[in-house]
Amino acid sequence: MITEHILSILLALPLLGACAVMLLPRHSGAAVKITGLLFSGIAFALSVWMFVVFDEAQPAMQFVEYVSWIPALDIGYSVGIDGISLLLVVLTTFLTPIALLASWDSVKDRLKGFVALMLLLEVGTLGVFVALDLFLFYVFWEFMLIPMYFIIGIWGGADRVYAAVKFFLFTMAGSVLMLVAIIWLGYYASTLPGGHFTTNLLTLYSVAPGIPFAIQSWMFLAFTLSFAIKIPLFPLHTWLPDAHVQAPTAGSVILAGVLLKMGTYGLLRFSIPLFPDATFTYLPYLAILAVIGIVYGALVSWVQPDLKKLVAYSSVSHLGFVVLGLLALNEEGVQGGVLQMVNHGLSTGALFLLVGMIYDRRHTRMIKDYGGLARIMPVYATMFMIVMLSSVGLPGLNGFVGEFLILVGAFTSQVLGSPWYAVAGATGVILAAVYLLWSYQRVFFGRVENPDNKGLRDLSLREWCVLVPVIIVIGWIGVYPKTFLDKSAVATRSVVQRYEEGRRGDVRAVSGMQGTGAVQSGQSGNILAGTGAVRSGQSGSILAGTGAVRSGQSGSILAGTGAVQSGQAGSTLAGTGAVQSGQSGSTLAGTGAVQGGQPGSSMKGTGRTQTRQ
Repeated sequence: MITEHILSILLALPLLGACAVMLLPRHSGAAVKITGLLFSGIAFALSVWMFVVFDEAQPAMQFVEYVSWIPALDIGYSVGIDGISLLLVVLTTFLTPIALLASWDSVKDRLKGFVALMLLLEVGTLGVFVALDLFLFYVFWEFMLIPMYFIIGIWGGADRVYAAVKFFLFTMAGSVLMLVAIIWLGYYASTLPGGHFTTNLLTLYSVAPGIPFAIQSWMFLAFTLSFAIKIPLFPLHTWLPDAHVQAPTAGSVILAGVLLKMGTYGLLRFSIPLFPDATFTYLPYLAILAVIGIVYGALVSWVQPDLKKLVAYSSVSHLGFVVLGLLALNEEGVQGGVLQMVNHGLSTGALFLLVGMIYDRRHTRMIKDYGGLARIMPVYATMFMIVMLSSVGLPGLNGFVGEFLILVGAFTSQVLGSPWYAVAGATGVILAAVYLLWSYQRVFFGRVENPDNKGLRDLSLREWCVLVPVIIVIGWIGVYPKTFLDKSAVATRSVVQRYEEGRRGDVRAVSGMQGTGAVQSGQSGNILAGTGAVRSGQSGSILAGTGAVRSGQSGSILAGTGAVQSGQAGSTLAGTGAVQSGQSGSTLAGTGAVQGGQPGSSMKGTGRTQTRQ
């Protein structure tokens, strides 16, 4: 019973926690903190149990639930997870109680509202990662904006209102375009023979790749713009430093650790598999922006005098790595990108925790105000060093594994088509070492020249409890990443396969084109050795002669000049046979033709089947 509704229970727990917090008396501060921590902790425990029982060999979505919501438009409450969303769900439930515990003493005003909004933020984020209906996804995507807006705007720094409004407007602008694309996508499904309006993601996976390229391009751009803002991808990143710097520590942790991953998750879950042809067309431009973001974010971080802003700009660089891995569209790159989403959430989230701890003591984030802290706070300095080195990508820590897979994937990617993307991206690793090690040297080494730093206390027991779990996972992934890679392996492989099946076999996408074959308006034509053409079909995996696949769903092997037109399947044509307007013509060894009929399973002569059931 619990397994059947585990995702609904997971969504309900923080929602119930927020309601419970709001029902508590105004001045019951300890009860508010404990209640928030309790509900978020139970949600984490449930996600860990889900991680353990998850079948990593199963390619289909698991823990699926469906309840019809708006039957006339085939909109439903549809949730489920695969290995990709599983990791992000666990990351979300892991960081939320840690963020609440980190704010135990730093948030004193309007505590009830803060804890309730943090729990509601968890609901929205989890909903984004488990939704299998585009309408439901959009509801959760927009719902997430509200608590984050208030967390920044109420409990943020001096310029909190400006940062909150900027964050809201940037995200909202992209979301509106995505909503238009969702409606357009549902409408397109209704225009197909026997089709109807739907926002069911699994149904649209088989519908959207067949959309004419011109329309598909607009839909892809609408979805991808929304996700690029959220990542954020250069040059749409300008809202991020303001939001990070002004947000309270807990807000920065969740923003960097989880919310930014919604953008990269959206690329992987929606943009790439729904619009494979548009993805292939615009992929080089996105990859260039990712590489620019890697280098730009690192260079800007290098010159930051504000420690928190340095960490904020480093997110632009690290998320550029994630995007580059996803765009490699091979197993190494995509799996590295998924793992790096988790790694960035842990490492950068921990850096914001550490910056928040020192800010609570000194109320300044300026690097020049520190120096020599390793002598005064040796435990804090050690924790900071471990997290900093994980962000640099030191072997043995989590960052190295993700960055290595991404660079291998980008270097060997046939879709990117050039190893120079990996070479340019690798400069980000060098620059990360420069700005992080230099900042660490200025903060922790040298003389203690500022008298305000001499009386600083080292980590408290609560701060130990905040940092140690994160550092344990950082080391776990660095030493034994198999635990996490195995969970996402099948899902990432499915994404790559779905893209390869969905693309139309353009010259750059097809590694084995030896003739003059063309692929038009179809989803895939993996290998064309002759002059075959694939048009308006979903797949024509191997065409060795001059065969053509038109308006059909599949024509898997055509060895002669056979043609498949308006049919659903013509699995093997060894001669010049043609399949027209029929549902299947599984084997034609001669010049037989199937027209207007459903099956013509075996024709070895010149026979012809017409209008036959």
